[in-house]
Amino acid sequence: MADITRRLGWRHLRGAPTAHIRHHRSGKLLHDGPGLSFWFRSLTAALSEVPVDDRELAMTFHARTSDFQDVAVQATVTYRISDPALASARLDFSVDPDTGVWRGSPLEQLGTLLTETAQQHALAVLARTPLASALVDGVTAVRERIAEGLGAEPRLPATGIEVVAVRVMAIRPEPEVERALRTPAREQIQQEADKATYERRAVAVERERAIAENELDSQIELARREEQLVDQRGTNTRREAEEHAAADGVRAEAEATRTVRLADAEAARSVRLARAEAEGAREVGDARAHAQAAWLRVHADVDVATLNALTGTRLAENLPNIDSVTISPDVLTGLLAKLGAGTGGGEVGA
Repeated sequence: MADITRRLGWRHLRGAPTAHIRHHRSGKLLHDGPGLSFWFRSLTAALSEVPVDDRELAMTFHARTSDFQDVAVQATVTYRISDPALASARLDFSVDPDTGVWRGSPLEQLGTLLTETAQQHALAVLARTPLASALVDGVTAVRERIAEGLGAEPRLPATGIEVVAVRVMAIRPEPEVERALRTPAREQIQQEADKATYERRAVAVERERAIAENELDSQIELARREEQLVDQRGTNTRREAEEHAAADGVRAEAEATRTVRLADAEAARSVRLARAEAEGAREVGDARAHAQAAWLRVHADVDVATLNALTGTRLAENLPNIDSVTISPDVLTGLLAKLGAGTGGGEVGA
């Protein structure tokens, strides 16, 4: 839609780059081209706006196959207006000089023309094709036939229309027929799925059996190794006991040898000591005997008084020390009596 602005009885039009503007005044073409911008008077101007960009026309129509099955066709036609002057002459692209809005519906007319032409060629193809083939290869056949038919349609170039591309998205049967067609495939897929499930279960069972066998073999091998380990431990224990016994025997023998040697050494030492003591005793005895003999020889020539004096001296040397002497009256009386008696007797004798 053209952008039109009002200014004191004048109008200013500003078109888009994708819109071809044609401005007539009094039957004379004043402006012709895309993206124009100009001033005009609304009372004397005749304006046309023709879109020149690529446009998408989506269409959906029903057809019937050769086996009398209804199908729905979804297609899209891309077109453009290649000759705006011719299109504006064949279709009403005039716009209101005050609002810039189309006075007619030219794009709807183009859509109807393209849809009816495409539908005509699609129906011709599907009418000779069975449903199964239409669902498998019908999209390509219908697209090629529609493109060929639109390219050969004389009304389109005469209207200034150029078809750019044709796309057919889908050909779908009725829901009941589609479910019926899906049933065998679903059954086959289900059978394959069940088969895969059974095979997977069989593989799982086989793997479980292999795992159980491996575990049993592992347990048997472990038991065998444990038996070997027990035997080896017994052998090691027996060998260790034998080695300990041999070591104890060696130690006992060494201890006995050492004890015998110590006993022999002690006995030899005792014998030597006894011999030395006997020799010493003998020598001491001999020395004492020689000394006694000498003492006797010395005292044999001394008189009795001298011997008594020596005996008293020896006795005095061997007496203990006397710090004090206590004389009782009875002893003192006796001593005095003895002294008096001794004295008297002397005088008498004198």
